Amino acid sequence: MIQLPKAFIDRMKTQLPKSEWEAFFAVYAQEKAYKGVRINPLKGENILPFLPFIGEKIAWADNGYYTSEEKLGLSPFHHAGLFYSQEPSAMCAVPLLDVQKGERVLDLCSAPGGKATQIAGYLQGQGLLVCNEIVSSRAKILSQNIERMGVKNAVVTNESPQTLSKKLAGYFDKILVDAPCSGEGMFRKNADEALKEWSEENVALCASRQAEILNEASKMLKVGGKLVYSTCTFSMEEDENQVQNFLKNHPEFTLLKQEKLYPHKCAGEGHFAALFEKCAESEKPELPVRIRKHKNFVSRETEKVYREFEKKFFKEKFAFNLHEAKGVLYELPGGVFDLQGLSLLRAGVRLGEMKNGRFEPSHALCMSVKAEKCKNVVSYTIHDARVEKYLRGEAVQDETAGQGWCLVCVENYPLGLGKAVGDLVKNHLPKGIRK
Repeated sequence: MIQLPKAFIDRMKTQLPKSEWEAFFAVYAQEKAYKGVRINPLKGENILPFLPFIGEKIAWADNGYYTSEEKLGLSPFHHAGLFYSQEPSAMCAVPLLDVQKGERVLDLCSAPGGKATQIAGYLQGQGLLVCNEIVSSRAKILSQNIERMGVKNAVVTNESPQTLSKKLAGYFDKILVDAPCSGEGMFRKNADEALKEWSEENVALCASRQAEILNEASKMLKVGGKLVYSTCTFSMEEDENQVQNFLKNHPEFTLLKQEKLYPHKCAGEGHFAALFEKCAESEKPELPVRIRKHKNFVSRETEKVYREFEKKFFKEKFAFNLHEAKGVLYELPGGVFDLQGLSLLRAGVRLGEMKNGRFEPSHALCMSVKAEKCKNVVSYTIHDARVEKYLRGEAVQDETAGQGWCLVCVENYPLGLGKAVGDLVKNHLPKGIRK
């Protein structure tokens, strides 16, 4: 049984009706937290038959399912980006935004990427998703998850909300602020860490920081846009009171909806979310955002070499908005803002880089495509020993592979790149993601 802090127990007894005390605290006498997975719609429509470990549907998440499996990160289908492991109640915030294809969306406190990749599923590669994380180590994990899930239209930044708001005032249609919080909803999932960090002082500190983040987020939303504020905590100081203080300080916003999931009332660990709409301009409107011009920023020689690779590798043209930086070639999302001056980890798809006059494709390119769009594909069933061998970074025998660069797949879902020489497919899976 989890030993809850006395101050937390006392506060929850004032916050909840007495009739709910027993049910709420009984949750923490149970050993296991709820686990969930969210299917990645960017990878296709017929994914479920390949994931026997999923259970019942999660009511508030379009692609969410419960699971009791452990160590899902070892599954080849995890490497292929078919699913994202996520606590079930954490899936409730993004649907409130009602994200539509083609919109500009900001996930301001994005790491490790659960909600960002959920947003990407709604965008379906159209529009722009900006994922920001102020802590550099966490931003790297975020960027890796964006790559693994095959998100093409994302920009990943490592900036403060203040820096972004100065550059992107009134730019976004939708904004998610999944704010850093005291983590009371994580007491079962990450008991040691969450309980160690919890204190009444930390609750107050989090509330102060959340107010600052919300204030900056409000500047980046266009009039008529929607903002969702969410936490994984139960503190009213961080939840309901935060909402009321935001409305008091930002009369241009109105509250459309507010919901709180408690672990004794839902099959999840607990979450809070509030949906706002910006109904008017703020008192001090900011300068308009500078949009990047729609033209290729790439040398003729680099583009020529890349297009030659593209013709050999793809069945049709893949990249349209090319950008070259220090020998690395990217496809930027259409209509993206001017990226200069920002700390960037990812902008669109990293296509690859020039090496001694040759183009070498990247793992990010591989993860952003579908096998049916490529010419040279080697695909193995989930039971083929070559799948595990490839994921360990080893070469695999395959007499059917055409010569040169090829897409290595499990059940026709890309895992990474290989280079076929004779009857051997040499391994080009990045060392950092090998088993």
